[in-house]
Amino acid sequence: MADEVSGLGEMAAALAEGRVTSRELTERALTRIAAAQPSLNAFRIVRAEAALAEADAADLRLTLGERLPLLGVPLAVKDDMDVAGEPTAFGCAGEFPPKRADGEAVRRLRLAGAVVVGKTQTPELGQWPFTEGPAFGETRNPWDTAYTPGGSSGGSAAAVAAGLVPAALGSDGAGSVRIPAAWTHLVGVKPQRGRISTWPEPEAFHGLTVNGVLARTVGDAALLLDAASGPAPGDLHRPAPVSAVEAAGRPPGRLRIALSFGTAFTATAGKSPDPVVRAAVERLAGRLEALGHEVVPEDPRYGPIGLTFAPRATAGVRELAARAPDPALLDPRTHGAARTGRLLGGAALRVSRRAEGALRRRVGELFGRFDVVLTPTTATGPLRIGALAGLGALATDRAMIAACPYAWTWNVLGWPGISVPAGFTPQGLPLGAQLLGPAHSEPRLLSLAAQLEAAEGWAAHWPPGAAVRCPAGGPRGTTGRGGPEG
Repeated sequence: MADEVSGLGEMAAALAEGRVTSRELTERALTRIAAAQPSLNAFRIVRAEAALAEADAADLRLTLGERLPLLGVPLAVKDDMDVAGEPTAFGCAGEFPPKRADGEAVRRLRLAGAVVVGKTQTPELGQWPFTEGPAFGETRNPWDTAYTPGGSSGGSAAAVAAGLVPAALGSDGAGSVRIPAAWTHLVGVKPQRGRISTWPEPEAFHGLTVNGVLARTVGDAALLLDAASGPAPGDLHRPAPVSAVEAAGRPPGRLRIALSFGTAFTATAGKSPDPVVRAAVERLAGRLEALGHEVVPEDPRYGPIGLTFAPRATAGVRELAARAPDPALLDPRTHGAARTGRLLGGAALRVSRRAEGALRRRVGELFGRFDVVLTPTTATGPLRIGALAGLGALATDRAMIAACPYAWTWNVLGWPGISVPAGFTPQGLPLGAQLLGPAHSEPRLLSLAAQLEAAEGWAAHWPPGAAVRCPAGGPRGTTGRGGPEG
Protein backbone atom coordinates (compact mmCIF):
# COMPACT_ATOMS: atom_id res chain seq x y z
CA MET A 1 0.00 0.00 0.00
CA ALA A 2 2.85 2.43 0.76
CA ASP A 3 3.88 2.40 -2.92
CA GLU A 4 0.37 3.40 -4.00
CA VAL A 5 0.30 6.83 -2.37
CA SER A 6 2.66 9.61 -3.36
CA GLY A 7 1.01 12.97 -2.69
CA LEU A 8 0.90 14.79 0.63
CA GLY A 9 -2.89 14.84 0.74
CA GLU A 10 -3.04 11.21 -0.40
CA MET A 11 -0.70 10.15 2.38
CA ALA A 12 -2.55 12.08 5.06
CA ALA A 13 -5.87 10.55 3.98
CA ALA A 14 -4.47 7.03 3.74
CA LEU A 15 -2.99 7.31 7.22
CA ALA A 16 -6.21 8.66 8.72
CA GLU A 17 -8.21 5.83 7.09
CA GLY A 18 -5.78 3.16 8.29
CA ARG A 19 -4.81 2.05 4.77
CA VAL A 20 -1.11 2.56 5.48
CA THR A 21 1.07 3.16 8.50
CA SER A 22 3.48 5.98 9.15
CA ARG A 23 6.27 3.45 9.60
CA GLU A 24 5.58 2.06 6.11
CA LEU A 25 5.65 5.51 4.53
CA THR A 26 8.72 6.59 6.50
CA GLU A 27 10.62 3.39 5.71
CA ARG A 28 9.80 3.88 2.04
CA ALA A 29 11.02 7.47 2.15
CA LEU A 30 14.25 6.48 3.89
CA THR A 31 14.86 3.66 1.40
CA ARG A 32 14.37 6.01 -1.53
CA ILE A 33 16.57 8.69 0.03
CA ALA A 34 19.38 6.16 0.52
CA ALA A 35 19.07 4.92 -3.05
CA ALA A 36 18.99 8.43 -4.54
CA GLN A 37 21.65 10.05 -2.38
CA PRO A 38 24.64 8.96 -4.53
CA SER A 39 23.08 10.43 -7.68
CA LEU A 40 21.00 13.37 -6.41
CA ASN A 41 22.64 14.30 -3.08
CA ALA A 42 19.43 15.98 -1.92
CA PHE A 43 19.99 15.58 1.84
CA ARG A 44 22.57 17.04 4.20
CA ILE A 45 21.19 15.10 7.17
CA VAL A 46 19.01 11.97 7.17
CA ARG A 47 17.30 11.33 10.51
CA ALA A 48 16.66 7.62 9.95
CA GLU A 49 16.48 6.43 13.57
CA ALA A 50 14.72 9.54 14.87
CA ALA A 51 12.24 9.54 11.98
CA LEU A 52 11.27 5.91 12.55
CA ALA A 53 10.71 6.64 16.23
CA GLU A 54 8.51 9.60 15.27
CA ALA A 55 6.62 7.36 12.83
CA ASP A 56 5.96 4.74 15.49
CA ALA A 57 4.68 7.44 17.82
CA ALA A 58 2.43 8.74 15.06
CA ASP A 59 1.04 5.28 14.42
CA LEU A 60 0.15 4.92 18.09
CA ARG A 61 -1.64 8.26 18.03
CA LEU A 62 -3.54 7.24 14.89
CA THR A 63 -4.52 3.94 16.51
CA LEU A 64 -5.88 5.86 19.48
CA GLY A 65 -8.07 7.92 17.15
CA GLU A 66 -6.09 11.15 17.03
CA ARG A 67 -6.38 13.09 13.77
CA LEU A 68 -4.14 15.95 12.66
CA PRO A 69 -3.57 17.43 9.16
CA LEU A 70 -0.19 15.71 8.64
CA LEU A 71 -0.15 13.04 11.31
CA GLY A 72 2.43 10.44 10.29
CA VAL A 73 3.42 11.99 6.95
CA PRO A 74 7.20 12.02 6.22
CA LEU A 75 8.50 15.45 5.16
CA ALA A 76 11.83 17.24 4.74
CA VAL A 77 13.02 20.71 5.68
CA LYS A 78 15.83 22.85 4.31
CA ASP A 79 19.07 23.01 6.26
CA ASP A 80 18.60 26.64 7.24
CA MET A 81 15.81 25.60 9.64
CA ASP A 82 16.50 24.39 13.15
CA VAL A 83 15.58 20.82 14.06
CA ALA A 84 16.17 19.91 17.69
CA GLY A 85 19.19 17.66 18.08
CA GLU A 86 20.60 18.44 14.62
CA PRO A 87 23.10 21.08 13.43
CA THR A 88 22.05 23.88 11.10
CA ALA A 89 24.99 24.34 8.76
CA PHE A 90 23.12 26.31 6.04
CA GLY A 91 25.40 24.96 3.34
CA CYS A 92 28.63 25.75 5.18
CA ALA A 93 31.57 23.49 5.99
CA GLY A 94 32.66 22.96 9.59
CA GLU A 95 31.37 21.44 12.79
CA PHE A 96 28.14 23.09 13.90
CA PRO A 97 26.61 22.31 17.30
CA PRO A 98 23.21 20.59 17.46
CA LYS A 99 20.26 22.87 18.04
CA ARG A 100 18.43 22.64 21.32
CA ALA A 101 14.98 23.44 19.93
CA ASP A 102 13.00 23.35 16.71
CA GLY A 103 12.56 26.54 14.75
CA GLU A 104 8.97 27.77 14.70
CA ALA A 105 8.18 26.43 11.23
CA VAL A 106 9.44 22.96 12.19
CA ARG A 107 7.59 23.16 15.51
CA ARG A 108 4.36 23.79 13.64
CA LEU A 109 4.97 20.86 11.33
CA ARG A 110 5.33 18.67 14.40
CA LEU A 111 2.13 20.13 15.86
CA ALA A 112 0.43 19.03 12.63
CA GLY A 113 1.85 15.54 13.17
CA ALA A 114 4.56 15.42 10.48
CA VAL A 115 7.59 13.13 10.64
CA VAL A 116 10.81 15.00 9.77
CA VAL A 117 13.00 12.57 7.80
CA GLY A 118 15.88 14.95 7.18
CA LYS A 119 17.39 18.29 6.26
CA THR A 120 18.01 19.13 2.62
CA GLN A 121 21.03 20.64 0.89
CA THR A 122 21.44 24.36 0.26
CA PRO A 123 24.36 26.40 -1.06
CA GLU A 124 26.45 28.39 1.38
CA LEU A 125 24.12 30.75 3.27
CA GLY A 126 21.55 30.35 0.49
CA GLN A 127 23.28 32.82 -1.78
CA TRP A 128 23.05 31.22 -5.23
CA PRO A 129 20.55 29.66 -7.66
CA PHE A 130 22.49 26.40 -7.66
CA THR A 131 23.05 23.90 -4.86
CA GLU A 132 26.74 23.12 -4.90
CA GLY A 133 29.63 23.66 -2.51
CA PRO A 134 32.77 22.19 -0.98
CA ALA A 135 30.89 21.29 2.20
CA PHE A 136 28.70 18.68 0.47
CA GLY A 137 29.40 18.47 -3.27
CA GLU A 138 26.70 18.91 -5.93
CA THR A 139 22.97 18.42 -5.65
CA ARG A 140 21.58 17.30 -8.99
CA ASN A 141 18.32 17.63 -10.88
CA PRO A 142 16.26 14.42 -11.10
CA TRP A 143 15.14 15.38 -14.62
CA ASP A 144 18.77 15.27 -15.78
CA THR A 145 21.63 14.88 -13.32
CA ALA A 146 23.96 16.94 -15.51
CA TYR A 147 21.92 19.98 -14.43
CA THR A 148 21.25 21.81 -11.17
CA PRO A 149 17.83 21.69 -9.51
CA GLY A 150 18.38 25.37 -8.76
CA GLY A 151 18.84 27.03 -5.42
CA SER A 152 18.97 27.80 -2.81
CA SER A 153 16.23 25.29 -1.86
CA GLY A 154 17.67 22.86 -4.37
CA GLY A 155 17.83 19.90 -2.02
CA SER A 156 14.17 20.24 -1.09
CA ALA A 157 13.19 20.56 -4.75
CA ALA A 158 15.23 17.54 -5.82
CA ALA A 159 13.76 15.46 -3.00
CA VAL A 160 10.16 16.32 -3.88
CA ALA A 161 10.61 16.09 -7.65
CA ALA A 162 12.16 12.62 -7.35
CA GLY A 163 9.39 11.39 -5.05
CA LEU A 164 11.63 10.91 -2.02
CA VAL A 165 9.17 12.93 0.07
CA PRO A 166 5.76 14.31 -0.95
CA ALA A 167 6.58 17.92 -0.03
CA ALA A 168 9.20 19.99 1.76
CA LEU A 169 9.88 23.34 3.32
CA GLY A 170 12.32 25.73 1.70
CA SER A 171 13.18 29.39 2.04
CA ASP A 172 13.11 32.20 -0.50
CA GLY A 173 15.29 35.32 -0.30
CA ALA A 174 15.59 36.10 -4.02
CA GLY A 175 13.61 33.27 -5.60
CA SER A 176 15.12 30.39 -3.65
CA VAL A 177 11.83 28.43 -3.53
CA ARG A 178 10.47 29.55 -6.89
CA ILE A 179 13.64 29.03 -8.98
CA PRO A 180 14.14 25.38 -7.99
CA ALA A 181 10.39 24.79 -8.34
CA ALA A 182 10.61 26.04 -11.93
CA TRP A 183 13.63 23.90 -12.75
CA THR A 184 12.20 20.69 -11.24
CA HIS A 185 8.54 20.89 -12.37
CA LEU A 186 7.07 21.73 -8.96
CA VAL A 187 4.72 24.21 -7.35
CA GLY A 188 6.76 26.62 -5.22
CA VAL A 189 5.00 29.07 -2.91
CA LYS A 190 6.77 32.14 -1.56
CA PRO A 191 4.17 33.42 0.90
CA GLN A 192 3.63 36.85 2.36
CA ARG A 193 6.46 37.91 4.64
CA GLY A 194 5.77 36.48 8.09
CA ARG A 195 3.21 33.91 6.92
CA ILE A 196 5.59 31.09 7.91
CA SER A 197 7.75 32.16 10.82
CA THR A 198 11.53 32.41 10.44
CA TRP A 199 12.00 32.24 14.23
CA PRO A 200 14.49 32.08 15.97
CA GLU A 201 15.20 34.96 13.57
CA PRO A 202 12.60 37.75 14.03
CA GLU A 203 13.06 38.25 10.30
CA ALA A 204 15.63 36.75 7.91
CA PHE A 205 18.09 38.70 5.75
CA HIS A 206 16.53 41.99 6.85
CA GLY A 207 13.12 40.94 5.60
CA LEU A 208 14.16 39.56 2.22
CA THR A 209 13.90 35.87 3.11
CA VAL A 210 10.69 34.04 3.93
CA ASN A 211 10.01 30.35 4.46
CA GLY A 212 7.95 28.65 1.78
CA VAL A 213 6.79 25.30 0.44
CA LEU A 214 7.56 22.96 -2.46
CA ALA A 215 5.13 20.30 -3.63
CA ARG A 216 3.95 18.56 -6.79
CA THR A 217 0.41 19.93 -6.68
CA VAL A 218 -1.28 23.12 -5.56
CA GLY A 219 -3.43 21.18 -3.10
CA ASP A 220 -0.38 19.64 -1.45
CA ALA A 221 1.39 23.02 -1.35
CA ALA A 222 -1.68 24.57 0.28
CA LEU A 223 -1.90 21.78 2.87
CA LEU A 224 1.74 22.24 3.87
CA LEU A 225 1.43 26.03 3.85
CA ASP A 226 -1.49 25.92 6.26
CA ALA A 227 0.33 23.48 8.55
CA ALA A 228 3.54 25.53 8.70
CA SER A 229 1.97 28.98 8.95
CA GLY A 230 1.69 31.10 12.05
CA PRO A 231 3.82 33.50 14.06
CA ALA A 232 6.18 33.08 16.97
CA PRO A 233 5.85 35.64 19.77
CA GLY A 234 9.01 37.47 18.68
CA ASP A 235 8.26 37.71 14.95
CA LEU A 236 8.42 41.18 13.41
CA HIS A 237 5.80 40.38 10.73
CA ARG A 238 2.43 38.87 11.61
CA PRO A 239 -0.01 38.76 8.66
CA ALA A 240 -3.63 37.87 9.31
CA PRO A 241 -4.31 34.13 8.87
CA VAL A 242 -5.63 32.72 5.59
CA SER A 243 -6.84 29.25 4.64
CA ALA A 244 -4.70 28.07 1.76
CA VAL A 245 -6.57 24.77 1.45
CA GLU A 246 -9.93 26.51 1.11
CA ALA A 247 -8.50 28.91 -1.49
CA ALA A 248 -7.05 26.07 -3.57
CA GLY A 249 -10.47 24.43 -3.67
CA ARG A 250 -12.49 27.31 -5.06
CA PRO A 251 -12.56 28.95 -8.53
CA PRO A 252 -10.72 32.27 -8.85
CA GLY A 253 -13.39 34.06 -10.86
CA ARG A 254 -12.50 36.05 -13.97
CA LEU A 255 -9.23 37.91 -13.43
CA ARG A 256 -7.32 40.62 -15.22
CA ILE A 257 -3.71 39.46 -15.58
CA ALA A 258 -0.65 41.51 -16.54
CA LEU A 259 1.81 39.57 -18.72
CA SER A 260 5.29 40.92 -18.01
CA PHE A 261 8.70 40.14 -19.45
CA GLY A 262 10.30 43.35 -18.16
CA THR A 263 12.89 43.30 -15.37
CA ALA A 264 14.05 45.73 -12.73
CA PHE A 265 17.19 47.83 -13.21
CA THR A 266 20.33 46.14 -11.85
CA ALA A 267 23.14 47.81 -13.89
CA THR A 268 23.83 44.47 -15.62
CA ALA A 269 23.12 43.24 -19.13
CA GLY A 270 21.68 40.07 -20.60
CA LYS A 271 18.33 39.75 -18.84
CA SER A 272 16.00 38.97 -21.76
CA PRO A 273 14.36 35.57 -21.48
CA ASP A 274 15.47 32.75 -23.73
CA PRO A 275 13.03 32.27 -26.62
CA VAL A 276 11.98 28.88 -25.20
CA VAL A 277 11.11 30.54 -21.88
CA ARG A 278 9.16 33.33 -23.55
CA ALA A 279 7.25 30.83 -25.65
CA ALA A 280 6.40 28.72 -22.59
CA VAL A 281 5.04 31.69 -20.65
CA GLU A 282 3.12 32.99 -23.65
CA ARG A 283 1.58 29.55 -24.07
CA LEU A 284 0.51 29.64 -20.42
CA ALA A 285 -0.95 33.12 -20.98
CA GLY A 286 -3.00 31.63 -23.81
CA ARG A 287 -4.22 28.92 -21.48
CA LEU A 288 -5.32 31.57 -18.98
CA GLU A 289 -7.23 33.39 -21.72
CA ALA A 290 -8.91 30.12 -22.69
CA LEU A 291 -9.98 29.77 -19.06
CA GLY A 292 -11.77 33.11 -19.32
CA HIS A 293 -9.21 35.53 -17.92
CA GLU A 294 -8.10 38.75 -19.57
CA VAL A 295 -4.34 38.84 -20.20
CA VAL A 296 -2.74 42.16 -21.16
CA PRO A 297 0.97 42.95 -21.66
CA GLU A 298 2.06 45.29 -18.87
CA ASP A 299 5.21 45.66 -16.76
CA PRO A 300 5.33 46.74 -13.09
CA ARG A 301 6.99 50.11 -12.44
CA TYR A 302 9.96 48.76 -10.50
CA GLY A 303 11.89 52.03 -10.31
CA PRO A 304 15.00 51.95 -8.08
CA ILE A 305 14.09 48.69 -6.34
CA GLY A 306 17.42 47.15 -7.34
CA LEU A 307 19.35 49.68 -5.29
CA THR A 308 17.61 48.51 -2.12
CA PHE A 309 18.38 44.81 -2.48
CA ALA A 310 22.16 44.66 -2.09
CA PRO A 311 22.41 46.33 1.35
CA ARG A 312 19.87 43.92 2.83
CA ALA A 313 21.29 40.81 1.17
CA THR A 314 24.95 41.47 1.90
CA ALA A 315 24.31 42.62 5.47
CA GLY A 316 22.48 39.33 5.99
CA VAL A 317 25.43 37.37 4.60
CA ARG A 318 27.83 39.25 6.86
CA GLU A 319 25.78 38.45 9.97
CA LEU A 320 25.44 34.75 9.17
CA ALA A 321 29.05 34.35 8.05
CA ALA A 322 30.15 35.63 11.45
CA ARG A 323 28.48 32.58 13.03
CA ALA A 324 30.47 30.04 10.98
CA PRO A 325 32.69 27.90 13.24
CA ASP A 326 35.62 28.20 10.82
CA PRO A 327 35.48 31.28 8.56
CA ALA A 328 38.51 30.00 6.63
CA LEU A 329 36.27 27.31 5.13
CA LEU A 330 33.82 29.81 3.62
CA ASP A 331 33.68 30.42 -0.14
CA PRO A 332 35.72 33.47 -1.25
CA ARG A 333 32.47 34.89 -2.68
CA THR A 334 30.94 34.73 0.78
CA HIS A 335 33.84 36.73 2.20
CA GLY A 336 33.36 39.28 -0.56
CA ALA A 337 29.65 39.61 0.17
CA ALA A 338 30.40 39.98 3.88
CA ARG A 339 32.86 42.80 3.16
CA THR A 340 30.21 44.54 1.07
CA GLY A 341 27.69 43.99 3.84
CA ARG A 342 30.03 45.70 6.27
CA LEU A 343 30.16 48.75 4.01
CA LEU A 344 26.42 48.85 3.30
CA GLY A 345 25.15 47.67 6.68
CA GLY A 346 24.74 51.12 8.19
CA ALA A 347 23.13 54.10 6.49
CA ALA A 348 22.55 52.32 3.19
CA LEU A 349 20.70 49.52 4.95
CA ARG A 350 18.52 51.96 6.87
CA VAL A 351 17.66 53.85 3.67
CA SER A 352 16.84 50.58 1.93
CA ARG A 353 14.35 49.61 4.62
CA ARG A 354 12.75 53.05 4.67
CA ALA A 355 12.30 52.91 0.89
CA GLU A 356 10.16 49.79 1.07
CA GLY A 357 6.87 51.62 1.57
CA ALA A 358 7.41 53.91 -1.41
CA LEU A 359 8.41 50.96 -3.57
CA ARG A 360 5.27 49.08 -2.57
CA ARG A 361 3.15 52.06 -3.58
CA ARG A 362 5.01 52.41 -6.89
CA VAL A 363 4.81 48.75 -7.88
CA GLY A 364 1.40 48.32 -6.26
CA GLU A 365 -0.12 50.90 -8.58
CA LEU A 366 -0.41 48.04 -11.08
CA PHE A 367 -2.84 46.23 -8.82
CA GLY A 368 -5.34 49.04 -9.16
CA ARG A 369 -5.74 47.80 -12.75
CA PHE A 370 -4.75 44.12 -12.57
CA ASP A 371 -5.34 41.24 -10.18
CA VAL A 372 -2.23 39.15 -10.89
CA VAL A 373 1.09 39.50 -12.70
CA LEU A 374 2.35 36.62 -14.87
CA THR A 375 6.11 36.49 -15.51
CA PRO A 376 8.75 33.87 -16.23
CA THR A 377 10.22 32.42 -13.06
CA THR A 378 13.66 32.38 -14.66
CA ALA A 379 15.09 33.71 -17.91
CA THR A 380 16.70 30.37 -18.82
CA GLY A 381 16.24 26.70 -18.28
CA PRO A 382 18.26 24.89 -15.61
CA LEU A 383 22.00 25.59 -15.54
CA ARG A 384 24.54 22.80 -15.93
CA ILE A 385 26.25 21.55 -12.80
CA GLY A 386 29.40 23.60 -12.29
CA ALA A 387 28.33 26.41 -14.63
CA LEU A 388 29.13 29.03 -11.98
CA ALA A 389 31.84 27.12 -10.14
CA GLY A 390 35.14 28.94 -9.78
CA LEU A 391 33.78 32.32 -10.85
CA GLY A 392 34.59 35.45 -8.91
CA ALA A 393 31.94 37.33 -6.99
CA LEU A 394 31.13 39.85 -9.73
CA ALA A 395 31.01 37.25 -12.49
CA THR A 396 28.76 35.05 -10.33
CA ASP A 397 26.40 37.94 -9.66
CA ARG A 398 26.17 38.79 -13.36
CA ALA A 399 25.50 35.18 -14.32
CA MET A 400 22.86 34.83 -11.58
CA ILE A 401 21.05 37.98 -12.62
CA ALA A 402 21.11 36.95 -16.28
CA ALA A 403 19.57 33.56 -15.48
CA CYS A 404 17.23 34.64 -12.66
CA PRO A 405 16.13 38.29 -12.99
CA TYR A 406 12.43 37.85 -12.27
CA ALA A 407 11.99 36.60 -8.71
CA TRP A 408 13.94 38.82 -6.31
CA THR A 409 11.83 41.99 -6.60
CA TRP A 410 8.95 40.39 -4.71
CA ASN A 411 11.33 39.62 -1.84
CA VAL A 412 12.05 43.33 -1.44
CA LEU A 413 8.32 44.02 -1.33
CA GLY A 414 7.51 41.08 0.96
CA TRP A 415 4.56 40.02 -1.22
CA PRO A 416 3.49 36.49 -2.22
CA GLY A 417 4.26 34.67 -5.43
CA ILE A 418 3.86 31.14 -6.79
CA SER A 419 5.96 29.38 -9.41
CA VAL A 420 4.00 26.85 -11.44
CA PRO A 421 5.17 24.48 -14.18
CA ALA A 422 5.08 26.11 -17.60
CA GLY A 423 6.43 23.35 -19.83
CA PHE A 424 9.74 21.89 -20.91
CA THR A 425 12.74 22.75 -23.04
CA PRO A 426 13.30 20.68 -26.20
CA GLN A 427 15.71 18.63 -24.07
CA GLY A 428 12.96 17.79 -21.58
CA LEU A 429 14.10 20.14 -18.79
CA PRO A 430 11.39 21.90 -16.77
CA LEU A 431 10.46 25.58 -17.03
CA GLY A 432 8.28 27.68 -14.73
CA ALA A 433 6.12 30.79 -14.64
CA GLN A 434 5.31 33.07 -11.73
CA LEU A 435 1.93 34.23 -10.52
CA LEU A 436 2.59 37.36 -8.46
CA GLY A 437 0.19 39.35 -6.33
CA PRO A 438 0.01 42.26 -3.90
CA ALA A 439 0.14 41.97 -0.12
CA HIS A 440 -1.76 39.03 1.41
CA SER A 441 -2.93 37.70 -1.98
CA GLU A 442 -2.05 34.03 -1.44
CA PRO A 443 -5.72 32.93 -1.65
CA ARG A 444 -6.19 34.41 -5.12
CA LEU A 445 -2.85 33.09 -6.37
CA LEU A 446 -3.53 29.58 -5.04
CA SER A 447 -7.01 29.54 -6.54
CA LEU A 448 -5.67 30.60 -9.94
CA ALA A 449 -2.80 28.11 -9.75
CA ALA A 450 -5.21 25.28 -8.93
CA GLN A 451 -7.36 26.19 -11.91
CA LEU A 452 -4.28 26.14 -14.13
CA GLU A 453 -3.21 22.80 -12.72
CA ALA A 454 -6.57 21.25 -13.55
CA ALA A 455 -6.27 22.47 -17.14
CA GLU A 456 -2.58 21.66 -17.62
CA GLY A 457 -2.33 18.29 -15.88
CA TRP A 458 1.26 18.90 -14.85
CA ALA A 459 1.18 16.50 -11.89
CA ALA A 460 1.06 13.56 -14.33
CA HIS A 461 4.66 14.14 -15.35
CA TRP A 462 7.57 12.69 -13.36
CA PRO A 463 11.31 12.72 -13.96
CA PRO A 464 12.68 9.74 -15.89
CA GLY A 465 13.15 6.83 -13.55
CA ALA A 466 11.29 8.34 -10.60
CA ALA A 467 10.43 5.48 -8.23
CA VAL A 468 6.78 6.45 -7.78
CA ARG A 469 3.57 5.78 -9.55
CA CYS A 470 2.17 8.33 -11.97
CA PRO A 471 -0.99 9.80 -10.37
CA ALA A 472 -2.73 9.99 -13.73
CA GLY A 473 -1.99 6.33 -14.43
CA GLY A 474 0.50 7.03 -17.21
CA PRO A 475 3.99 5.60 -17.53
CA ARG A 476 6.65 6.42 -15.01
CA GLY A 477 9.17 9.01 -16.03
CA THR A 478 7.06 10.87 -18.61
CA THR A 479 8.74 14.17 -19.42
CA GLY A 480 5.78 16.07 -20.76
CA ARG A 481 7.07 16.38 -24.33
CA GLY A 482 4.08 16.02 -26.60
CA GLY A 483 1.70 16.15 -23.61
CA PRO A 484 -0.39 19.07 -22.39
CA GLU A 485 2.73 21.05 -21.54
CA GLY A 486 4.96 19.93 -24.38
